[in-house]
Amino acid sequence: MPKSRRTRLVLGVAGVLLAAPVVAIVVLLNYDWNQARPWLNAKIGEAIDRPFEIHGALALTWQRQGSSAQDRSWSDYLPLPHLVANDVHLGNPATLPARGYTPSPGANKDARAMPLTPTEMASVGQLSFAIELLPLLQQRIAIPVLRFERPFVLLRRDADGGNNWTFKPAAKPSPWRLDLQRVVFTKGTVQLLDAVQKIDASAAIDTISDPAYGVAWTLRGRWNGQPLTGGGKAGAVLSLQAQTAPYPLAADVAVGGTRIAVVGTLTRPTALAALDLRLKLSGPSMARLYPLTGVLLPETPAFTTEGRLLGSLGRGGSRWTYEKFTGKVGASDIAGKLSFETGRPRPRLSGAVSSTLLQLSDLGPLIGADSNASKQARGVAAVQPGDKVLPVETFKTERWTALDADVGFQAKRLVRGADLPIHNLDTVLHLKDGVLALTPLNFDVAGGKFKSDIKLDGSGKLSADAIRAELKASASHIKLKQLLPALDGMPASVGEINADIALSATGNSVASLLASANGEVKGVVNQGTVSKLLLEELGLNIGNVLLAKLAGDKQVKLNCMVSEFGVERGLMRTRRFVLDTEDSLLNVSGTVNLANERLDLTLKPDSRGLRVFSLRAPIYVHGSFKQPDFSIDKGVLALRAGGALALAVVAPVAAVVPLLSTGPDHPSGCARLLAEAAGKAVAPPPGQRPAARRSR
Repeated sequence: MPKSRRTRLVLGVAGVLLAAPVVAIVVLLNYDWNQARPWLNAKIGEAIDRPFEIHGALALTWQRQGSSAQDRSWSDYLPLPHLVANDVHLGNPATLPARGYTPSPGANKDARAMPLTPTEMASVGQLSFAIELLPLLQQRIAIPVLRFERPFVLLRRDADGGNNWTFKPAAKPSPWRLDLQRVVFTKGTVQLLDAVQKIDASAAIDTISDPAYGVAWTLRGRWNGQPLTGGGKAGAVLSLQAQTAPYPLAADVAVGGTRIAVVGTLTRPTALAALDLRLKLSGPSMARLYPLTGVLLPETPAFTTEGRLLGSLGRGGSRWTYEKFTGKVGASDIAGKLSFETGRPRPRLSGAVSSTLLQLSDLGPLIGADSNASKQARGVAAVQPGDKVLPVETFKTERWTALDADVGFQAKRLVRGADLPIHNLDTVLHLKDGVLALTPLNFDVAGGKFKSDIKLDGSGKLSADAIRAELKASASHIKLKQLLPALDGMPASVGEINADIALSATGNSVASLLASANGEVKGVVNQGTVSKLLLEELGLNIGNVLLAKLAGDKQVKLNCMVSEFGVERGLMRTRRFVLDTEDSLLNVSGTVNLANERLDLTLKPDSRGLRVFSLRAPIYVHGSFKQPDFSIDKGVLALRAGGALALAVVAPVAAVVPLLSTGPDHPSGCARLLAEAAGKAVAPPPGQRPAARRSR
């Protein structure tokens, strides 16, 4: 072939190769893309299984991507096809019934003008993006920037759980891969209408001029009947690449009396692989956080906390860690670390919390033992009757199966007012399958130790509307004068208390649990002394009381005090209750009714040795827990006073004889009493009565 001909052929082929892209570009630029809208609408709607419509103009231009000089590469100088679609609408799935929307009074005004039909989920004033050409050869759709101008989104979930934000998965995996690098938002509105969580709220988004943030949003609406307000800021450009600068976030939201504030950053938003926030929480009770966070927390007084929140999402679930947090719950301080991890069969909460100073009154809301005013402050109905002492507020066991938990708690010092310090509380809360256990629950009190194990079965397997409870506890070496420092005569008294408690019960509140309790309660006080003045007053030894006050109080040796109660269906009945000293013997008998909160006890004092003007008579303790009443057997008292008056007529000197008491002459001691009360307290299985005991 002649050289000139070969040259012309090569030049012709090269010209065609160069002309083809040029011709394609010219055709693409001059083609009326509006004619392709019906085809595009149908194909996109078929892919996402819901209506898709481009109502406005559709155009394709060629533009060079804007980048900063330091980040610009050679590819940034090449023009890319840039698609611009106006007035784009996205519909709801066919399974979601068409329904119009009337914003609540608390919603943003922008939501009232939302340009959506009853069958639509979203509309965008203008949608624009560019597509890189070379990645198409690798079946990768690379979009450097996706811009949404004036977006309006209505996220909706009906009472049956059906929603419009769940898209139908593809029938088979596509060989094409989407690579979306950045998203840019401008002014718009996002509305959430959730019938399950009872949320009706809207967020108005607008661009701002801020060196750290690009957009700001305000939130208005209602959540479960409570006002929802707040606002925040975020970056104008949301980067979705793995190696990019962190995306800034800031928000401050209030729901009723609960407030949540966060400031921090987010990287890799598609995976939430590095969420790092400074979190502040406050509210009337930690239990009010459950609808917001899904984390089950106990009832508490008003609280505030602040710490660092780290979060990550993965295919196996999400994990959130609230670390190095500090705060106040009522008048008590708290600090620690908590982790929340999703998974099957349920999420799990773990961690450790500590307190330097814990007020016992701040633990009242845990069992509903706080005041009615406190209940109202934490959003709970004031159901406690005015004449009742035991808390009647029911436990919310329906939430106990929402998660499992293993959380340790330690408190260095607990205070009840200023007269009963408790130290070194140590417990671990276990919650699994709806069964709550505090094993162990130990603390130091009044110079001694209290050890216990508590199990509360709220799973509903044994009883649908009640808790099965078991308590095993022991108290050892508790100092009497430290336990009751405010009682007259106790500051000068010594002695140790040792006790065992074993109870089982079924109920849905503290009051109903105690009303059905079965088991035993045993206690011993020994190796000590007690105030002589206190004993004389209990024995109604008037003369000796006067002498003690004139000559001064002194200590009397305490041989032993033994108390033992059998508990059946909430009725505590004394098996023995004896106070034995070198000067006197006090017997107590009767019942304590935990079901109706009534006392019916009789104290029978007997004095050893000579007592001057002793009106020794039974003392009755009866009435309610709220208002106990103390009285003296007037019959015995009248017989003694009448005998003295009759003798005074015959011989005035003999008038003191009936008022002189020598008391019982049998030997005293603790060995016999302890032998009779030997054995640890044992609780029967839940629902079973305790075994019958022979009376002595």
